[in-house]
Amino acid sequence: MPVLPSLMPREDRFFGLLRSSTKNLVDVSVLLVDLMEHYDDVPKKVAEIKRLEEVGDHIIHEIMRNLHRTFVTPIDREDIAILGERLDDVVDSVDEAAHDMLEYNIPKPTEAAVELSRIILKSAESLQGAMNKLHFRGSKLKEILPDTVEVNRLENEADQVTSRAIGYLFNNTKDPVEIMKWRDVYEQLELATDRAEDVANGLEAVVLKNG
Repeated sequence: MPVLPSLMPREDRFFGLLRSSTKNLVDVSVLLVDLMEHYDDVPKKVAEIKRLEEVGDHIIHEIMRNLHRTFVTPIDREDIAILGERLDDVVDSVDEAAHDMLEYNIPKPTEAAVELSRIILKSAESLQGAMNKLHFRGSKLKEILPDTVEVNRLENEADQVTSRAIGYLFNNTKDPVEIMKWRDVYEQLELATDRAEDVANGLEAVVLKNG
């Protein structure tokens, strides 16, 4: 369990918790890429992703606990809550995708699944870059925007990869059970990028209000 910034000044505490959540997302995404690229020790790798999903749950709990205890927050409390919840949503989707790979006894990932996992990691890294600038003041806060634009671009890329993968799946797979399995995995991987875009949209809202 990471050391949470509970002893920091109130302003730094919220930014620190959001940075912790984003770092956890990056760590989970690294594990997902490793799972897809090196498909061995699958139960162990999926269990480690689940462990980090639980770390993410702990961080969002800390964010909400601190929001309830703090009267003045560095940015709107609603924005802090939204960013925390959406980051947790991304991790949940990654965990679901990894869980499906294990529970469905999928023999090996497709190229599309590998590509989507890499897109998720790139999205997480862009969000980490943006979150590291969230404490900036005034017009300097706009330095977040190139990172959020990149997340939006990656989400569009993921949509295209998923669309091609689903099309190939239905056109080349005769077993309806296999179709169902892969459709679920692809949907969770794409959902992770959708939810990353939700985080980016939340960051853009903060810039609009405070930049």
